[in-house]
Amino acid sequence: MTLVFALLAAFIAAVIQRITGLGFVLVLVGPIVLLYGPLEGITIGVLLALIASLAAIPLVWRQVEWKRAWWLIWPGLIAAPFGAMLVNALPEAALLLLIAAMAYFALVAGWIPLLAASLQGKTGAVVAGSAAGFMHVASGLSGPPLAAYAVGNKWEQRNFAASVQVIFAVFSVVSVLLRGLPTSPVGDVWSLIGATVLGIIIGTLLTRFVSPRIARLGMLSIAWVGATVVLARGILALVF
Repeated sequence: MTLVFALLAAFIAAVIQRITGLGFVLVLVGPIVLLYGPLEGITIGVLLALIASLAAIPLVWRQVEWKRAWWLIWPGLIAAPFGAMLVNALPEAALLLLIAAMAYFALVAGWIPLLAASLQGKTGAVVAGSAAGFMHVASGLSGPPLAAYAVGNKWEQRNFAASVQVIFAVFSVVSVLLRGLPTSPVGDVWSLIGATVLGIIIGTLLTRFVSPRIARLGMLSIAWVGATVVLARGILALVF
């Protein structure tokens, strides 16, 4: 039953990722952490995020802005090992609370105008890229600083959504290298990969019929519930 719920979560997250360009781990984090725990759950999440990005890149290749993407990637590569160090140092309860905090930040970051305004130019790219690389290894949730940078620099949505797939792919490779592969049964992991690829394919077909706005509302609804449940589990683990 655990695998069935995980497959459904991966499929839905991939569909939303393909339609909106963002939100894969944000949708997945609640179910995957509850089903597999904070360490294994995020390890699975970043692996599936890599698959989702690799599946999407060929579909958006022509819209990628490589120079802009690179200015966000290289600071993230420097910051990524510190995210791994933090994860390895924290007990399970603290790790659950960290993941919940990053998920809440991801949900409210877009409502902080000063955040976008402070991330302009190459300096803003370095700050946003560093934060994204750190957060991706720690929780898989690297989207908020990247999205804030895009808003602050008036990055056209179509090109940003394409470019961020490359950024996610690079950060996910680094995260897999730093965190290692999942310890769950190989058959389960391959099934989750298959559900993710299927979600990208179905999401591509649905882009003609489902608006990004509707998909984003669905993403936010799922993510708020997931973050709250992870927070509650973290508090219970801390208390008991």
